[in-house]
Amino acid sequence: MIITVTLNPSLDKTGWVKNLMPGGLNRLENICVDIGGKGINVSRTIQALRGDSLCTGFVGGEEGRRLCLEMDRLGLRHRFIQVAGRTRMNLKVISEDGSLTEFNEPGPTATRQDVDALLALLMDYVAMDSIVVLGGSLCAGMEEKTYLTLISFLKDLGATVFLDADGAAFRWAMEAPPDYIKPNCDELLQYFGVLHPVEEGELISLCRGLVKKGIRLIALSMSSAGCFFITEDRCLCAQGLKVPVVSPVGAGDSMVGALALGLEQGLPLEETAALAVAVSAGSVSTRGTKPPDEATVRQLQKEVRLVELR
Repeated sequence: MIITVTLNPSLDKTGWVKNLMPGGLNRLENICVDIGGKGINVSRTIQALRGDSLCTGFVGGEEGRRLCLEMDRLGLRHRFIQVAGRTRMNLKVISEDGSLTEFNEPGPTATRQDVDALLALLMDYVAMDSIVVLGGSLCAGMEEKTYLTLISFLKDLGATVFLDADGAAFRWAMEAPPDYIKPNCDELLQYFGVLHPVEEGELISLCRGLVKKGIRLIALSMSSAGCFFITEDRCLCAQGLKVPVVSPVGAGDSMVGALALGLEQGLPLEETAALAVAVSAGSVSTRGTKPPDEATVRQLQKEVRLVELR
């Protein structure tokens, strides 16, 4: 079973403007509200592809109750832990040129006791064949080492761990390390402290350095330019697909969902990579943070072209 952990989920309000005017009046159109947070977005993608998952993490207040009710409506299985404070409400504003501006709230506070409760919950569900996806920001009050703690705990239980995070939480997590990661180019360079412009070869070399630390697969997202899929002995490059851009929110999370499902099903790397690229591209064409439907994904898969790099 795939288990997704969203420590700091959200209700995501997405709206569109013709031209964003900083310091001026902006009238939003086509507003929609979705449940959000990386793990939840991953689970929605898995569901859209006919897979099964369990959502866990922390929720708080009326917003947390609304989030859980919406998961019930969507048929997503969940076991969230109630914490003090309230689940955050985030605002995503998309301009006519496709640029995204985000306003994210901090979310609730989680104590060490809350983390211990989450570990106890995970112990009830995690088995030797489980894939656990950890993703997103930490709650207030949580140590920067939290993902390191979770990864070490889960790997001791025999689980395979997929991490999608950034900043200090990501740096500490690399000490475990996780089995699979999906950084983007900026996150990778930030981790290594690289400030100069880099070319393809250097990016691949940096990823292979992480593989030597024990990471089994790195999906390096290059936004619309495509993605690299790097293992100990292989490197596949996929160019980005040309699709109409409606909302880029959640596209990376959709890719993680497809990768996790492909890994769970034991698909070859080529098939898993093609599925991930197709799902991510399809997500860009949906409103808000919704995943694409299965028919769209299967059509886009036919357009994916993979190149083996040496």
